[in-house]
Amino acid sequence: MTALARNEALLGLVPILALLLLWQVIVSAGFAPPALLPAPWAVFARFGQNLVDPDFLVHTWVTLYRLFVGFLIALAIGVPLGLAGATNRIVGAALKPLVRVLAPVPKIALYPALILSLGFDDASKIVLVTADALFPILLATFQGAAMVEPKLVWSARAAGTSPPGAVLKVILPATLPSILTGSRIALVVACIVVFLAEMITSTDGLGYLLVRAARNFQTVDMFVPLIAISAIGLLLNGALALARKKLLAGFPEEE
Repeated sequence: MTALARNEALLGLVPILALLLLWQVIVSAGFAPPALLPAPWAVFARFGQNLVDPDFLVHTWVTLYRLFVGFLIALAIGVPLGLAGATNRIVGAALKPLVRVLAPVPKIALYPALILSLGFDDASKIVLVTADALFPILLATFQGAAMVEPKLVWSARAAGTSPPGAVLKVILPATLPSILTGSRIALVVACIVVFLAEMITSTDGLGYLLVRAARNFQTVDMFVPLIAISAIGLLLNGALALARKKLLAGFPEEE
């Protein structure tokens, strides 16, 4: 890690530390009773204890399973659709109105229908995660593929590359920065959605742990799942950022 990267990482910690300091000040000054807002040190201490608690780890694994399966399905659908829409006029003409209509719809509003059709278990939650994560990936892929210089495709076609080959060998690599950017956004959305779905109806997962703690007035335990899902999102975002640096060393950074 270069000195500039270290300085940027340290600078990124400043707002987080400021938020924790504000949290502690609010608690210490008595603006919020401990029964409603516990001290940050108490929450992080409980979080550390739960990291070696098998029950907590099982609930975390359930959330991660739903998150990753839904995200990977969205990736498998969104990237091919985005490439097809950008490279085929007929597909693009059919795809654009669907995206304009469906993208603004809050997918969480469809969750009751998903529960009725798919049940209370993993399937309904995975489909909800897929539906919400799909559009950032699809739109990023579509825009990235549409921005590829046509001369690159023409050169590949003139060299004897077939149309599908030009998509795989020219357009897809050139679109990879946009796909990774869309994937980072989709992962954040997926973290939020899977947590909400588990809060609404579930008997396992991090969202369920928060609801269970709230019902028992265990305020410290209420904050632990929030810290956990935030840490998961931070780690996944960092992993994708690292993958981008390795795969796209010649491209400028996007934040």
